[in-house]
Amino acid sequence: MSTTGRTIAVLGATGRQGGQVARHLLDGGWKVRALTRSPDAAEAAELRRLGADVVRADLEDPASLDAAFAGAYGVYSVQLPKSGSIEVELGQGRNVGSAAAGAGVQHVVYGSAGLDDQKRGIEQWDAKIEIAEGFRRLGLPLTVLRPMAFMELMTDAAYFPQSSTWYTMPKLLGDDYRVAWISVRDLGAIAAKAFADPQRFIGRDLNLVADSTSISECREIYREVRGRKPARFPMPLFLFRRFVGDDLINMWRWLHDNPVNADPAETREILPEAMDVRAWLSSTS
Repeated sequence: MSTTGRTIAVLGATGRQGGQVARHLLDGGWKVRALTRSPDAAEAAELRRLGADVVRADLEDPASLDAAFAGAYGVYSVQLPKSGSIEVELGQGRNVGSAAAGAGVQHVVYGSAGLDDQKRGIEQWDAKIEIAEGFRRLGLPLTVLRPMAFMELMTDAAYFPQSSTWYTMPKLLGDDYRVAWISVRDLGAIAAKAFADPQRFIGRDLNLVADSTSISECREIYREVRGRKPARFPMPLFLFRRFVGDDLINMWRWLHDNPVNADPAETREILPEAMDVRAWLSSTS
């Protein structure tokens, strides 16, 4: 479809997911309304330089969302999980849905998580199931994107990679457990493709995986690409829990007992150039 004159409102535009979605949409010729609580941040300035209209909005302020979605063709929706506060994320999702329906938005692409629509007692998965159900009840044309583990978990300091990815995750999952990986960059590219081809993507629920590789294999690829093994900080589980709560630990334990057979074929059909772990680490080294 033609992107000329059409606006996509991108939530969390100064964050990882929203930032990559905004960049790929701008590359595709869309008008991007970059929504953020921090319009004065350096990331916001960079989006302005690239051509986005940066707008202050808050997921817990319905009036700000009503104003931000006015006249938009589409919305990219993402809410960060709140450990131990599932109602916060659910409330934010309800606010997004109500504002999008009120604005007559024609396509919502939702950055979700998990495996499917079956609840498993993992808060950050179950909350997203409820939010998507709410979008559907409102009659919003919806595409659900379900990435599993982001490759950025291996390098981004904000994710505590030294203790989380390289120590706690393999301790709970198993060093040889095959993790389903995709980069945030490629998630952004797929979101842009979904907006550009609504007939193909509206109504679809997509599990996104570009590579299925164990932590031990990732550690060796990291060494080959960067010339050293990744740093590994053995944080005790009780201390890790203080930082992140129980939900991530519960998720890894559930996955350990219920291995996921992740097939990159569907993702590569959508984005043939989606990076595997080696390509991604090479691109960021």
